[in-house]
Amino acid sequence: MTISTRNSRSNASSLGINPLRLSRLTLIAILFCHVLGITTELANSQQESKETAPDESRPKLSEATAITDRTRARNRPLPKMDAAKEAQEKRARELARLRGEITFDDLKFDIEKDGLFERTMLTDEIQKLHEKKVKIRGFMLPSSVFQTKGIKQFVLVRDNNECCFGPGAAIYDSIMVEMAADKTTDFNERVMTVSGVLTIDTESYQYPDGGHYAIYKIVANEAK
Repeated sequence: MTISTRNSRSNASSLGINPLRLSRLTLIAILFCHVLGITTELANSQQESKETAPDESRPKLSEATAITDRTRARNRPLPKMDAAKEAQEKRARELARLRGEITFDDLKFDIEKDGLFERTMLTDEIQKLHEKKVKIRGFMLPSSVFQTKGIKQFVLVRDNNECCFGPGAAIYDSIMVEMAADKTTDFNERVMTVSGVLTIDTESYQYPDGGHYAIYKIVANEAK
């Protein structure tokens, strides 16, 4: 709508306002509104840019994928032994047994801790070792000897922590060793190899109140 300048000036004069001053005020008001509009548009534009701009603090999609892959790799379970490799190791152990080379694992059988031993607990594979020439590695139990030279008897155990003989120990983790008539050995703190004839003796090594502390014996011709 257009307002006549003449009418505006006439109305201003009737109100006692200088018409020239009114024109200046009008111009200032128009400029103020114009500047206010520009400022509002600029603020809205900055807000939209902020909302649409990517968040640099967050990893990019490729980086997030790489992090996920590394986490999965760390948590992935170790691969099980290949069936072919397992069969190969089993075959190697069987061949070693045929040569008389055994380990304490070959003497192991199912029995509860501090449980009473029965001959029927022994597996067929263990029974086959009775009175056979064997070679086995282990440690001399220090408390089983009373001299350092010319030893005729000692206890051979699985490891050197003195945990494998006596109450609370598994009876398959120790072997009573008797040197052959013309043989002796010396005290040794390191792992040693004993060669001789293995027997399963279920009568000789029992506690007075019952129960076994050993069932294996080797008559050795060599222990070093």
